[in-house]
Amino acid sequence: MAEDLAVGGGGAAVAPDPDGPDGVRMTWNSWPRSKVEASKCVVPVAASVAPIRSSPSLVVLPYSPLRCKPPCAAVLNPFARVDFAAKIWICPFCFSRNHFPPHYAGISEANVPGELYPQCTTVEYAPPPLDAAAPPLPPVFLFVLDTCLIEEELGFVKSAMRRAIGLLPDQALVGLITFGTQVHLHELGFADMSKIYVFRGTKEIPKEQILDQLGLSASGVRHGAVAGAPGYPKGPQANGFHPSTSVNRFLLPTSDCEYTLNSLLDELQMDQWPVEAGNRPLRCTGVALSVAAGLLGACSAGTGARIIALVGGPCTIGPGMIVSKDLSEPVRSHKDLDKDAAPHFHKAVKFYDNLAKQLVNQGHVLDLFASALDQVGVAEMKVAVERTGGLVVLAESFGHSVFKDSFKQIFEDGEQSLGLSFNGTLEINCSKDIKIQGIIGPCTSLEKKGALCADSVVGQGNTTSWKMCGLDRSTCLTVFFDISPSERSNQPGIPNPQLYVQFLTNYQNPEGQMRLRVTTITRTWVDGSNTEELVEGFDQETAAVVLARYISLKMEMEEEFDATRWLDRSLIRLCTRFGNYRKDDPSSFTLHPNFSILPQFIFNLRRSQFVQVFNNSPDETAYFRMLLNRESVSNSVVMIQPSLISYSFNSPPTPALLDVASISADRILLLDSYFSIVIFHGMTIAQWRNMGYQNQPEHQAFALLLQAPNDDAQMIIRERFPVPRLVICDQHGSQARFLLAKLNPSATYNSAQEVVPGSDVIFTDDVSLRVFCEHLQRLAVQS
Repeated sequence: MAEDLAVGGGGAAVAPDPDGPDGVRMTWNSWPRSKVEASKCVVPVAASVAPIRSSPSLVVLPYSPLRCKPPCAAVLNPFARVDFAAKIWICPFCFSRNHFPPHYAGISEANVPGELYPQCTTVEYAPPPLDAAAPPLPPVFLFVLDTCLIEEELGFVKSAMRRAIGLLPDQALVGLITFGTQVHLHELGFADMSKIYVFRGTKEIPKEQILDQLGLSASGVRHGAVAGAPGYPKGPQANGFHPSTSVNRFLLPTSDCEYTLNSLLDELQMDQWPVEAGNRPLRCTGVALSVAAGLLGACSAGTGARIIALVGGPCTIGPGMIVSKDLSEPVRSHKDLDKDAAPHFHKAVKFYDNLAKQLVNQGHVLDLFASALDQVGVAEMKVAVERTGGLVVLAESFGHSVFKDSFKQIFEDGEQSLGLSFNGTLEINCSKDIKIQGIIGPCTSLEKKGALCADSVVGQGNTTSWKMCGLDRSTCLTVFFDISPSERSNQPGIPNPQLYVQFLTNYQNPEGQMRLRVTTITRTWVDGSNTEELVEGFDQETAAVVLARYISLKMEMEEEFDATRWLDRSLIRLCTRFGNYRKDDPSSFTLHPNFSILPQFIFNLRRSQFVQVFNNSPDETAYFRMLLNRESVSNSVVMIQPSLISYSFNSPPTPALLDVASISADRILLLDSYFSIVIFHGMTIAQWRNMGYQNQPEHQAFALLLQAPNDDAQMIIRERFPVPRLVICDQHGSQARFLLAKLNPSATYNSAQEVVPGSDVIFTDDVSLRVFCEHLQRLAVQS
């Protein structure tokens, strides 16, 4: 069985679209009927949901949805029972009878509205706007640039900014804040002379004071009232950009301020504040983000706006500070956090938590682009980025392709665009025996309690409604369910074998129109003792990803949580429950194909950067977990268990085992571990390349072999955000560690006698997958 388990290696074979037409994947597709049976299943009942994934078959309906009577309010869907003669539909969630309104009078079995088509389990409603004359709301981009950088880095930032401004749509509104020891807000509506508002970086500034200083407070605004701000009329100029307002001094359409912005960038210099020897530069990131949030709150509350922060080092003064200016104090490490020896950490997290609440109230997003060799405070800012649905990119330099290409992708149009959307809310409806524990992912609970809320909470819970200030085509959320049947549903009689869940996502699309995406799915209830049906409905990829997200959350929330031990015990319980074996006979142990790759996923998860934090900084760990929590299941599987492809003369590119035995002197390997892509040349290949054989006409085949993995790597890079780091290395070279760290150590310095010539060994005391599976079999069959 160990051999059965060791197959795969390159990840499970992927179907054309593993997420199906609805973008929903479940850990269990058949649900146990009771709480006790659900707990015996070990893996939580959860769904990974991509609320606005692009789908070629999506039906868009140009009218408003029909809803069931309150308190249910579910939307009409293909699972509703319809009586065409009486013009009545019965809701599958609460079984209420609803009359069709008069404009549905023409419906019949031969003339069915779009939302009742059986294949339309996901539809999007695009009702005409109430005021047809009002233009769609323009998106707002407020750039916040760090100027405590060396000359070269500042040059990279300027060129990235120029490129971004060139790509922005003409109607998009743009603003600019630069910061170092102080915060400078640039007035763009005054082109003849540059005018700057300066804020001190040493202490927190209340929002009212910020607005007062900018002349945007309630008293200041009376002269040119900001329509659409709380307390002001929402007229055609509801977005608050009426020529007479004071707002367009700071936020202008790209077409009006492109020249001004480029001139500002030309003149922009490194922070002028002197840095004493032995000190870090004074950098007030926290105050800069406060000013940005305050400005957007006054100018564009309730419309789609993003703060795009480009940060090149740690915050050393004022709120959000993560380390003192004194270089003798190191930036906090995981060890410091464990020992509670990071003096600024909790205070900074509290500051960003409050900033997150303010941004969520306003409906605005914080995107973070951090580029530095040391840490900048991603671990502290995580709460504000994740709760607002912001994007995050971590790179070593603003000149690195990881930053440059990712930054460009945000503003690109067409196929390459991310489909950035704003101001989303997600509501969930479920059948009555299901309760919602919460969501892990880029969103915030709206604290809308109801009968569907479970007592136990996972992530953002205590609600049936969530805010997603920013979301895009690849945004994914993990919803955790609790099964709690009422007394009534256990009564004899034939209970409904189907359960239903409906996801309603309201959002402002990139063009500025409001849309409602409705996805309704059904799954089957099964008797918990019927393990065969449970096994048939198990999705091991989704299970591995849900477990990874769940333990990452627990590692953050619980001080003494031992993730490796928790995973091992869960896997043993799962194999004991669902494996086929004779008691106390490890050799008889087998697993159903739906479970067979799971032990390998868990083996790789235990060794991954989500569980093993000692080799990473708190910033890197926070970054990895934020991406794990927001990506699709297929992408997250690659983060847990990288894919490996082998290129050689005698066969086409083939998936290889994620094992040190796959290394060979005459092969090239391509490793995709999501965050980085490694092209690894075997010893012989590297020697031939160094001798220049690929440039000789008679060695055309060798040139093609060298080129193939590069082409494949570029294809992956083009389709991914953030752009992965590309590492090109040779066997026994210093960079080879990027590959070796991810491989199963089947040959270590202890087992050198088994090594194939031309292969490699890994210097580690970790157990190999085979040993891991042997232990698992032994423990799973124990009576």
